[in-house]
Amino acid sequence: MQTLQRLAPARPAEARRSFVSLLSCIRLNEVLVLQGTPLLGALFSIGTLTFAKSLTLLGFALASFCLVAHVFVLNDLGGASADLRDPNRAEGVFRARGISSRAAGILCITLLLLSLLMLVPFGWTPLLLAFALAVLSALYSAPWFAMKGVPLASSVLHFLGGLLQFVLGYSLFHVMDRRSFAIGSFFALTFMAGHLTHEARDSGSDLLNGIQTNAVKFGPAKSFAAGFLLFTAADLLLIALAAIGLVPRALLSVAVLYPLHLRWTLQTRDAGLTFETIRRLQMRYRILYAVLGLVVVLAVAHDR
Repeated sequence: MQTLQRLAPARPAEARRSFVSLLSCIRLNEVLVLQGTPLLGALFSIGTLTFAKSLTLLGFALASFCLVAHVFVLNDLGGASADLRDPNRAEGVFRARGISSRAAGILCITLLLLSLLMLVPFGWTPLLLAFALAVLSALYSAPWFAMKGVPLASSVLHFLGGLLQFVLGYSLFHVMDRRSFAIGSFFALTFMAGHLTHEARDSGSDLLNGIQTNAVKFGPAKSFAAGFLLFTAADLLLIALAAIGLVPRALLSVAVLYPLHLRWTLQTRDAGLTFETIRRLQMRYRILYAVLGLVVVLAVAHDR
């Protein structure tokens, strides 16, 4: 009896530790980075900010967080075995932290259901767009499809994913129109460019695991170069959109940021395309695009 009394209080604490450990499956930094696209989409369509719209935006942000978290957990589930053989990722794999695939799978499904349920009050369009994003995620990551290992097709999925993420946010306050797809194409191109850069970074481990990414198929240098060319195309598109007034003219400032991106890209190429050098480049250009996102927020707020 005394033994049972000593053990009983420990159970809630143990359950809390298990829950926190399970939530660690979510790659929080990556999930937060990808919130920029849908939230900026919503900002471009929000019009005059009101208290009611602020509450809508908050609810949408929570739903978007759960949706993107689902995408990353599914990706980690599909690639767990390969990641355990990757020295750059092995320590972060949920299995290495004592979390079962079943538990991670339940978390993945729960996150998706929560996201869809939270989107229900916003109407059919955001709900269907979120479902479409979940389908793209399954095509890319789920073992039955595994299009992560299909060159070119994987990049197409990332383009569509980036576009749908923006349009998802835009549809919150405005019907989908040509403007939403034009601006969304900027985010789609940057998403696809980032994907190709990421594949160049991970080409060594993907080759080891027999995953036929673009960088494995065509070589990391070509994947890296293609990624930068797409970043360039995205920036040129944004300049064109600003010039014709579809986005605030303050976004012409991307032309000022571009030389930094170019310089850092050339430095990375000259230093050698290793995991460490490309990861440093990724951190740098993410800061540039975060600055650009801040310019969007300030410019849209000023226009209101």
